[in-house]
Amino acid sequence: MVAPPKLRPNGRRATAAPFRIRPAAAPDLAAIHAIEEVAFSDPWSAKDFRECVATGVPFLVAVAGDEVAGYAIAHAAADEGEILNLGVAPARRRQGIGAELVRAMMDALRARGARAVYLEVRDSNAAARALYERLGFREVGRRSRYYRRPVEDAILLRAAISAERGNA
Repeated sequence: MVAPPKLRPNGRRATAAPFRIRPAAAPDLAAIHAIEEVAFSDPWSAKDFRECVATGVPFLVAVAGDEVAGYAIAHAAADEGEILNLGVAPARRRQGIGAELVRAMMDALRARGARAVYLEVRDSNAAARALYERLGFREVGRRSRYYRRPVEDAILLRAAISAERGNA
């Protein structure tokens, strides 16, 4: 999947390199872990990522050229999915990669029978909260003191997924 070109406020195309989204594979793991280490104060371990590839959970990467620019990991059970982790390389932020990863993950979860998707986000992460709101997620709860380093509440978000693609 190739993301559509992002437009600037003046209507012109942004000059960011296009990217494609595909399933993650073992050779991607070092780059994924490197993004995780700089993106999060309480990062997942390299072992966590290896286990995700080995167990076959929905795990996508965005690739620009030959560089991993971002990733998303989820799981599905019954008719619900949960996005567990989403990271974009700092140099690749604000290029639409995070949004396209979420959309692609919602499609992957739909294919596994999910009709709703949940995720948690730090209360202070205004940029991520705005992204998720644009993608149809709504606040449904709060998990007190959920995050460590620093300790902070998580906002629980939910989005409905219709049976048809693109009608979430």
